Amino acid sequence: MTVLPAVSETPAHETQTRKADHLRICLEGPVQCAQITTGLEHYRFSHCCLPELDYQDIELNTTFLGHRLGAPLLVSSMTGGTDAAHQINRRLAAVAQRYGLAMGVGSQRVAVENPDLMATFAVRAQAPDILLLANLGAVQLNYGYGLDQCRQVVERLEASGLILHLNPLQEAVQTGGDTNFKGLLQKIEQLCAVLPVPVIVKEVGNGIAAPLVERLVEAGVAAVDVAGAGGTSWARVESERAGDAHQRRLGQTFGEWGLPTADCIVQARQVTSTLPLIASGGLRHGLDVAKTLALGADLAGLAMPFLRAASESEEAVADLAEVLMAEIRTVLFCTGQKNVAGLRQAGVLNRTA
Repeated sequence: MTVLPAVSETPAHETQTRKADHLRICLEGPVQCAQITTGLEHYRFSHCCLPELDYQDIELNTTFLGHRLGAPLLVSSMTGGTDAAHQINRRLAAVAQRYGLAMGVGSQRVAVENPDLMATFAVRAQAPDILLLANLGAVQLNYGYGLDQCRQVVERLEASGLILHLNPLQEAVQTGGDTNFKGLLQKIEQLCAVLPVPVIVKEVGNGIAAPLVERLVEAGVAAVDVAGAGGTSWARVESERAGDAHQRRLGQTFGEWGLPTADCIVQARQVTSTLPLIASGGLRHGLDVAKTLALGADLAGLAMPFLRAASESEEAVADLAEVLMAEIRTVLFCTGQKNVAGLRQAGVLNRTA
């Protein structure tokens, strides 16, 4: 696996340094949830031994926010802002284009602070046709960001939409984090009303509960990514790079905090049957993906598996994409479903515990 270099620590490059640290720690550190799980292990598909299907006729394609996708997969937001991140983004985008997958980039705050770094996110040349999502922290709307900055990251990326991520725990644990989340829902609503592309709100691995999903629907968001617990713990990531013992302990204490991904999907669908829903948080293979689709998600996002592959090569990313699609297709075949919509039929997926 490629070892990612650190960026020199200077005040002018604080955000860029943090991006490099995040990549290195995610790839090398003990940052996966160890006790809390996605909850997907509590569900099992009903096996159909006579599917009455030709495997070759099974369809994975779908539509999300008006974009035709080759499979219900999102290469989740990960990185940008460094040379290593640029290489990773280019590899991910090339494969997303090859297979018709959606892709989100990492937080572009670093590129707003230093426009020269926008090039590390720029992947339209590699992926002219994909559903490509820009990304900013919602909390930045309380720290001087507004419509202009959101337009900037969308336009410079040539993005199809904007992700606003919610990460209160990460900011609380992060040394010098931005922790003023007051009044953000109203600002998100105002942004949704004027930004010319869809706005997606996501968590970063601690989950979104049903009451907030309801409020986000009322605010006019185009989609929600529940990003539940069970995968990478950003509290642990920030603990690993903490500059003092106080913050390090905070990250360790809250390393298992959050709502399991499966619970988030189920609860979200109980309050809205129509909102486009992305499931992410601890998904590691196509069987996980298929379970989230059966529970009500429209799209499934994976980050860590794609990050590990992209740190090696573009072909490693392509191999991962192919095996994920083969795993989803196998679930469809062995449950007797011709397409992903069929997974939502009653009795296809059952809770076992």
